[in-house]
Amino acid sequence: MEAHMRKATLFAGLLAGFSAFAFNSAQAVEIEYWQYVFDTRVKAMDQLIAEFQKANPDITVKQVTFPYADYQTRVIAANMAGNAPDVMQLFYGWLDKFVAGGILQPLPKDAFPQDKIEKDFFPIVTAMKRDGEYYGLPTAVRSLALFYNKKLFKEAGLDPNSPPKTLDEFVAAGQKIAKVDGAGNIVVAGSTLDMAGQDHQWWREVLIRQFGGEPYKDGDTKVNYNDEAGLKALNFYTSLQLEKKIGKAGFMDEGQAAFRGGKAGMTIDGTFRLGAFSSIKDFEWGVTELPANAQGVRSNYASYFANGISSKTKGEELEASKKFLAYLTSPEAMAIWLKTVGELPALRSAALTDANLKDPIYSPFLKGLEYAHTTLFKDELGQRQNAIDMVNRVLLEGQSTKDSLAQAAEAEQEMIDAAKP
Repeated sequence: MEAHMRKATLFAGLLAGFSAFAFNSAQAVEIEYWQYVFDTRVKAMDQLIAEFQKANPDITVKQVTFPYADYQTRVIAANMAGNAPDVMQLFYGWLDKFVAGGILQPLPKDAFPQDKIEKDFFPIVTAMKRDGEYYGLPTAVRSLALFYNKKLFKEAGLDPNSPPKTLDEFVAAGQKIAKVDGAGNIVVAGSTLDMAGQDHQWWREVLIRQFGGEPYKDGDTKVNYNDEAGLKALNFYTSLQLEKKIGKAGFMDEGQAAFRGGKAGMTIDGTFRLGAFSSIKDFEWGVTELPANAQGVRSNYASYFANGISSKTKGEELEASKKFLAYLTSPEAMAIWLKTVGELPALRSAALTDANLKDPIYSPFLKGLEYAHTTLFKDELGQRQNAIDMVNRVLLEGQSTKDSLAQAAEAEQEMIDAAKP
């Protein structure tokens, strides 16, 4: 590292990250950072901004947040109006839309060398790369796991220290835990059923593969689940309500709410839920890998929110934004994010520590990253809603799984084709 950089007094974490690359000094500059509202994420970012500003008193970072449902629209409108944020958070599945809309600029290679990115980050980071350019980097990555309520397991006569390892064991445990009232209404779910949560990812990237299929082909541009494997996966999922009766879609509105309220024995969710679940006081909960199929096949879904720099950001604001983004992708920032939000560090060295690998909570998620898939969405919101509609047609309207699956496949292919440049 050059001598003048040694004198810069940057964060210790940055010294292990991107701080080896020169940034021009910014003086008394303010930049805006945007993300959507999620309590633990906002709290973590407040802390990161405070730490960053301590070391960089000449830079002020203003955090602005919006409800998740409005977030993409706000970013697009701000970009069109010429007052976009300097640094923004975006789901990896939104990248094509943001690049096509001219919202992001490629990450400057002097500050973020591609060989270093691909050496240090988990491989799923390449989902932020288009035409040889990276447009963002994550602070954390997420995978899925099975959360379970040890109190409800014990009450149902199940071993609270031996969660389900297979899909059959998952169903059997759910049936033992589920309770109904005199009218047949579920009052305690064996497992949550929430396609609007993470179940659409479980169906798409886990169940379909466990039943022998592959959800997409040709770089996720061709729908491939309208086949026997996709039908078996949909039959399995909808049977959890219609036949096995271990849960019901819409029970307590959201799956995570039912689990937090002690009214669901199990729920499939991501690492981002750890911060919220840590406040549960009424019962002890555990985490285990997603159930394997009868042949031991496992799969998972990995995702992340990245941070990118606006195409409109220039001059001193750009130099400050580069510096801030370098900090957000440092080991120090990732440690704070893990502690506050629960999401795993995006840097392999920061995530795969002995302590994390031995941790009973983090370990299942880290194992899941080893065999996870990352859907390259073309229209993430549309594709998610399509999966929700597919299941609702079966559960609420009585449509056959075969017909609903075919309808979903056709609709999703149209979305993917429409999103092509």
